[in-house]
Amino acid sequence: MKSALSSAAVLLVSAAALTACQPDSAASASSSTPSRQAGAASSPADTTAPAPPPSTTASPPDGTASQVSSTSSTSSSGKAGPSSAKPAPAKPSPAKPAPAPRSRYATSDSYAWKHPCSSKQISVHLVRRASAPTQRVIEVRNNGARSCGLSYYPHVVLWNADSATGGVTITPLVPDGLGGPPASPVYAGRTAYAVVDLDPSGATKGTAFGVNEMNVLADGDHMSSRETVQFPLGAGAHVLKPKLGLYEDTVARAVASMESADIQP
Repeated sequence: MKSALSSAAVLLVSAAALTACQPDSAASASSSTPSRQAGAASSPADTTAPAPPPSTTASPPDGTASQVSSTSSTSSSGKAGPSSAKPAPAKPSPAKPAPAPRSRYATSDSYAWKHPCSSKQISVHLVRRASAPTQRVIEVRNNGARSCGLSYYPHVVLWNADSATGGVTITPLVPDGLGGPPASPVYAGRTAYAVVDLDPSGATKGTAFGVNEMNVLADGDHMSSRETVQFPLGAGAHVLKPKLGLYEDTVARAVASMESADIQP
């Protein structure tokens, strides 16, 4: 009986001793649990978990975001979108005037013969020929929309503009045997040419003294003398038996006409 009690006592003492030795291990076991929980928290979230509901204060109402994006896109492209104001319809451009009058009369000889050129319709220029220093080309351009008529040749007078009395005045020779239509037609936008040779012989002696200006009246048959245009000839111009040709549509033809001049106008 004692032996049994002693054995039981020994067992109790041993159990107590074992219990006293366990606190460190128990603390270790209890601290290991939080460590595993920390590791679980650092891992990625469960994808099956539902996402939190969107905040109504941070996100715009449904559909507003796409509308703003559309508006921004249309603004950058310059095209009118559904939310932008419609542009005013384009006004039709005014109709251009019909070119019928020009197409009908611009190149009409019969119209030109009945409608002499006016000084407001034409421009007159004098050009010196580089290949022939004694020759001058009179250019009469029709700036109007319809053809007009000039006399057979311009009225030309050579004189001394520095003289109080004008000094001697010289009128060039012109071609003989004129006939045909009563005027030289000049089409709209075209130029008529007449050539004057101041000294066809090329002589330097016996020339008219002091002649330094050429007066040109484009149409001596219909224009007033007040519409005469003065052109300086420059110093050293030699004038001797000058010749003047008819109006032509090219300079070459005007030169040929001038060479045939042989009578006083």
